[in-house]
Amino acid sequence: MTDPTVEISAEATAGPASHRPGRRDIAWLVLPAASGIAVGLLWWLLAPGGGNLLSGNPALANPSVPASWLPRDLVLGGLALVAGVVTGFLLDGKLNTRGAGRRFAFALLGGAAGAVVSWSIGLLAAQLWGPAVDPALGSDYGFTLRSYSVLALWPGATAFVTFVLSLFGVLSGKPVK
Repeated sequence: MTDPTVEISAEATAGPASHRPGRRDIAWLVLPAASGIAVGLLWWLLAPGGGNLLSGNPALANPSVPASWLPRDLVLGGLALVAGVVTGFLLDGKLNTRGAGRRFAFALLGGAAGAVVSWSIGLLAAQLWGPAVDPALGSDYGFTLRSYSVLALWPGATAFVTFVLSLFGVLSGKPVK
């Protein structure tokens, strides 16, 4: 007798999807953090006590003048707000596509890193190109940030714009691509 022939076919089954972030996902972390360099330089150039290009008021040119503290913080806050809004519009509110939550989390972390980098670069620019701080006044009277809550504006604006865009996407009733 002959043995029956058994044919076994191997079917390729797809394994679980990879949860590793791709290059595009990592870009949402790296690009906002890297753009913090430009924001920090703009902060020093525009703010009172720095380059003072925005106000041009010579009375606010000295970083030791207390009247320059609030406008200096507002300039960094405005720049961080603009950067957060741009990041949010680039995310485009499409939160139901594949990997959208990861991109959103990376954009928030990148915005927070960008805010800290911009603050650090602004302080470094003040040390390199700004006037020397009067030692009699102490280090608190130089070009510095008085309100640290300004650093939360970048990721906050990103989250808000993403929320509003995704809300409009849900309310419009259009199918998501």
